[in-house]
Formats: sequence, structure tokens, C-alpha cells
Amino acid sequence: MTNLNNQHILISRVDAIGDVVLTLPLCGYLKSIYPDVKISFLGRTYTGPIIKCCGAVDHFINYDDLKAFPEQEQILALKAESIDTIIHVYPQKKIAILAKKAGIKNRIGTTNRTFHWLTCNKLVRLSRKNSDLHEAQLNIGLLKPLGIKSVPQVSQLVGFYHFRQQVVLPQQFARLLASDKFNIILHPKSNGSGREWGLNRFAELIALLPADQFNIFISGSDKEKELLKDWLPTLPAHINDITGKLTLHQFIAFIAEADGLIAASTGPLHIAAMSGTHALGLYPTTRPMHAGRWGPIGKQAEFVNSGTDELHSISAGIVYDRVKAWL
Repeated sequence: MTNLNNQHILISRVDAIGDVVLTLPLCGYLKSIYPDVKISFLGRTYTGPIIKCCGAVDHFINYDDLKAFPEQEQILALKAESIDTIIHVYPQKKIAILAKKAGIKNRIGTTNRTFHWLTCNKLVRLSRKNSDLHEAQLNIGLLKPLGIKSVPQVSQLVGFYHFRQQVVLPQQFARLLASDKFNIILHPKSNGSGREWGLNRFAELIALLPADQFNIFISGSDKEKELLKDWLPTLPAHINDITGKLTLHQFIAFIAEADGLIAASTGPLHIAAMSGTHALGLYPTTRPMHAGRWGPIGKQAEFVNSGTDELHSISAGIVYDRVKAWL
């Protein structure tokens, strides 16, 4: 393909929040080369708010809604979108079969999924597990069949998020943010997506953060709130518990208006990085979970490597020293 302008390209990634965030630079990079291309994103209900924050995405297709229809109606729905190309960033056999049956002309997938050999007509040799590239760079590597062979450096990817806040933060949450203190969000859990620093380490960090300088929030999903229910009451009275209280749209806005966030490799860390908020990620050195593959990408994003296959070796003092530099 020599010119993709006015073409309709569907990016398919139906997994978790962090994975989706790290796919958005692909959309921005593609748009920077072909400004008139139409980009749709096939995602899940719960990642829709993330996808809609990317100005490079023109249209969100909800896979949860699509797969609720009988197969023939799913095929007709995809046909009605007049899609020229689908890129299977997150390989899913059912979606690959559906795209072929819908007659999408160009179907891009990796060679290391057997079903792609039967469902895709543009194959890319791509090994994520053993690569030294960042996840966001690996995603961009799937553009090769479109004639886009150059992959930007990680530092360059920041400019391709095209982040735009979708909702105004409701006053009940906006008033929690202090104008005279550094508003910092601590996100202790990872929803099973990676190693965790441990609640004792977060408690140690809280003890180091001066209450007259830091306005501290503990965040987490409804499910994570249940996991934190015995720990939260043990924290000092000035700590703000916002676990399970915000929708994802609201949480994105809250993160964007806060000053910093600390977490292991999990969705909120990547949201903070994308939105330009200070983001500190805590990572093991183990492949493929290391920061070289999954580190946050943002103008004010950074990470700490543990040097081991777990995170407990990262002391609260090390993290505090990083946070002090944000003031």
C-alpha cells in the first residue's frame, strides 16, 4: 500500500487497560503519516473510556456489543463499517475468523498464531516474548504490511497519544484535590496483571510523606477495594480513600488533575503517564515483565527497577527520594 489516506483501518485490541493505552501511540503514529486515514478501535466496554481519550481514534467499536449478536449479524455489522484493513494487535481467533468472513480486504496478524495463517493475508514475523523492544514499539511493528517500516524510539512515542480528557471531574471529587499540597495517588493493587510492591511498603511510604506537603489518595477498583478493606482502616486519618468510588471516565479525569501516581505495572500507571501526570512505576527485572517492555511512556513518567524478580527489594526510601524530586 502506498497511500492509506481515506482508507478505514480497524485496530483490534480487546484486553486490559494498560495494554490498550500502549496501543494508542500506534494510532497516533499512523495518523501522523496519513492524516486522512480513518481509524476505528475494537475494544471492550471497560476500555472504551480509555480509547475515547485518544484524539487519533475516530470511532470506537464495542466488542462486547458486537459479540452479543448471532454470527451472521456480527458479519453484517462489520461489513457495514466498510473497513479496508484490520490489524490484530491482540490475537483472538474468533475476531480473526469474523474479519475474514466479513470480507475485510487486508487482515494483518503475527506469524506465531496458527489461526492467523488461515485467517490473515498479511503476516508479520513478531516475537514479543524475546524482543528488546517496548510493547508500544512492537505494536507499531504490525504496520509493516502497510509500508510503514520505521519504528520510533520510546521517547518519541509520547507525542502520539493525542490525549484529550473526556469528562469534567465532578465537584464531589474535584474538591478533594488540594491547591496547597502535592496531590499523589497510590495504587497498591495490580488486578493480577503483575508483581505488587506490597501493602506494608505503601504504608512505609505514607509514613515518609509529610502530611503538610502531600495530599494522599488510595485508589483501586471495586474488586480491589474488597482486598484492601482490612488495610485501609490502619492508615492515618488524613489519607483519602477513593477505591471503587469513581467511574473509569472520572478516574481518568482525576488522575489527569492530580500531581502524581505510584503503582506497579498496571492500567492506572499508564493512564497517568499518558495524561502527563507524574508517574512512577515499580518493576521487576524479569522478562517479559520488565520496564523495558512494559514501562510507562509519558513526559513525566519514570520507573524503578527492583534488580530481582519481585518488588519488595525496592525500599520506601528509594521511592520517597523519587517523589521528593517532583516537588
